[in-house]
Amino acid sequence: MSIHLNSFVLADPKKCIGCKVCEVACAVAHRSEEIKTVGNMDIPVMPKLYLVKTADVTMPIQCRHCEDAPCANICPVFAITQIDNKIIINEESCIGCKTCMIACPFGAIELAPAFKDGKPVFQSLLTFDSEEELSSKQAAVASKCDLCNDRLNGPACIEACPRQALTYVNVKKEKQRRCTETASKTGANIKNLIV
Repeated sequence: MSIHLNSFVLADPKKCIGCKVCEVACAVAHRSEEIKTVGNMDIPVMPKLYLVKTADVTMPIQCRHCEDAPCANICPVFAITQIDNKIIINEESCIGCKTCMIACPFGAIELAPAFKDGKPVFQSLLTFDSEEELSSKQAAVASKCDLCNDRLNGPACIEACPRQALTYVNVKKEKQRRCTETASKTGANIKNLIV
């Protein structure tokens, strides 16, 4: 029986310098228009990964595309599904209930303001009081790493990282690589003991 495990991006905190180039590359990769400079962006920079800096470590945190994804299991409107070995959020189906944010063990999901063709998407009925008038409320949807699902070259964050701190992990290939590495080291050690 063959099982296709989901891939994910892994960050090496020993290499990460916290420059946030991964966040900018991610935000630009998920725009429909070509971005030449941040100055011509007409919506906020909204990456789908989040650089975290603590006293001990600096590294981006992003979706691990869990095999038994808690976010997908708990979504009340089935907006999160597995497609091509990736856990993907259908932003048009998302109701912004935040349940997936609570379920994610990595904190990799955020609620982001919804935009379509560079324009804010407003909720159909919900309004709020804003300085003497009722205003339409902008929609918010769950947002997380989709491994640059529509990008031919894969995740933009990996290409952009100046320190090669990010790696695309294909679990099956990684297991083969580690087994081969272990066999080589162990085999060499055993040969040295026998001689």
